[in-house]
Amino acid sequence: MNNELFLRRKWTFKAHNSQVVMIKRPVESSEHVIMKALIWALYLPNYPEARVETPIGLRYKPDVIALDNHGLPLFWGEAGHVGMDKLETLLKRYRQTHFVFAKWASNVEPLTQLIGELTSKIKRSAPIDLLSIPVDSGERFFAADGTITVEHSQIKYVQLTPP
Repeated sequence: MNNELFLRRKWTFKAHNSQVVMIKRPVESSEHVIMKALIWALYLPNYPEARVETPIGLRYKPDVIALDNHGLPLFWGEAGHVGMDKLETLLKRYRQTHFVFAKWASNVEPLTQLIGELTSKIKRSAPIDLLSIPVDSGERFFAADGTITVEHSQIKYVQLTPP
């Protein structure tokens, strides 16, 4: 992905025979859009109905979401900062939801510890993934036409699985 693409406001991304259009809001960084696109592309094989920036009628709006047949979150992806209230509410309320929290070039260990503390007293049945998105992701994973080619092995991540 070249610098010109970073300046665009509307991006079209492709992965796994699917396509998504993302609009970069004025207050949103290019890195945030890249993280959302990477979450979408990484988890699309497991959640082919995943959508980006789709409100689902709840207090909190996910960056990436896949719903089950009853309209409940099966998969929920968050890119960048997530407030403590939101984090605690989501993890407690949606215990059967696979969560992904992506950070831009960050050490995920503090978040790993925090989530461990928040979930230590609740029964969860789905994993929680913590991703550290590399600074050079735009060049490494995005083709000029918006095609995303990325695998988990190319990104530092931790998966917290329920006991």
